[in-house]
Amino acid sequence: MLELRTLKSDDWPIWRELRQAALAEAPYAFGSTLAEWQGAGDREERWRARLEIPGAHNVIAVVDGRPAGMASGVPVEQAEDSVELISMWVSPAARGRGVGDSLIQEIARWAAQRGAKALRLSVMPGNENAVALYERHGFADTGEPGDLLPDGTGRERVMAKDLTNS
Repeated sequence: MLELRTLKSDDWPIWRELRQAALAEAPYAFGSTLAEWQGAGDREERWRARLEIPGAHNVIAVVDGRPAGMASGVPVEQAEDSVELISMWVSPAARGRGVGDSLIQEIARWAAQRGAKALRLSVMPGNENAVALYERHGFADTGEPGDLLPDGTGRERVMAKDLTNS
């Protein structure tokens, strides 16, 4: 059984567990590293602050009673009519069971409800499984240069989904 839960800052231990699992399992997929969120970076106030981003919608997927995926929708500062999908991850054990689909649909529903005209995201080059998932949900490459990667040459791929027809 798949259930989606919206998290508040008091749910930070669940978010922490999933985020650290995501960074450990798929380091190639994120701009952050596990090392940044461990040791000195692993503080309750930091995890709470991450869940308290103004206007954000933080969701986890629970499969058969266990946290199995996560995603957040956050307002885009430069574009009032857009929101961004961030921190998307599904545990390997839950892949292929509709978890990613459910998380994307929930963030898109939330974004449309708040009046957003577009849902944007950035994906790392080479993460073709994620690109295929996003394309299945109507995301397309924007052609905009994404954030510069640590290598100083590559850039994240920016994709967006039109929400005006949702």
